[in-house]
Amino acid sequence: MLARARQETSVVDWLEADVREWQPESPPDLIYSNATLHWVDDHPELFPRLASMLDPGGVLAVQMPLSWGMPSHYLMREVLATGAKKSRSFGTEALRISTGRKWVADADAYYDLLAGESEQLDIWETEYLQILEGQDPVLKWVKGTGLRPILDGLDDQEREAYLGVYGERLREAYPMREDGKTIYPFRRLFIVATI
Repeated sequence: MLARARQETSVVDWLEADVREWQPESPPDLIYSNATLHWVDDHPELFPRLASMLDPGGVLAVQMPLSWGMPSHYLMREVLATGAKKSRSFGTEALRISTGRKWVADADAYYDLLAGESEQLDIWETEYLQILEGQDPVLKWVKGTGLRPILDGLDDQEREAYLGVYGERLREAYPMREDGKTIYPFRRLFIVATI
């Protein structure tokens, strides 16, 4: 994505860095993250650090998924932990621990992290209803996002078995409607902090 972005005419300087260690050359006016920071742990340190880097009047604008408690993501972790017939787990203990981390805290936790740093702070949640089509549409959706760490952590044989069990559980949780469509609620957290 960065390579493609660099090819576009833009006033934005694109760079690749680890956000946990990144230091700007000068205070930026905007730090913007769309569906990225949930992959990074230690938000109690990260968010105040990012806010502290901004120029006065600068904005930290963040959007993250609130998928943790949704059936698609609960089932993801449950199937990994309990296996096909609730008899044996898939993957390693390390994989189950790493994917068991709650990626995004509740909205009030981000208020507590940023209120003292901000001149203005807006935090809200939105739930989109994705209308999906085709066979196993929720499985296809999460394969491109939250399911990736699990699939990357399983060998080929376990991956196939896991997807069979998980796909079945998703079809039960998100049944196809009479018109052939499947409704998938998709929650997001938005944070806009002006420093």
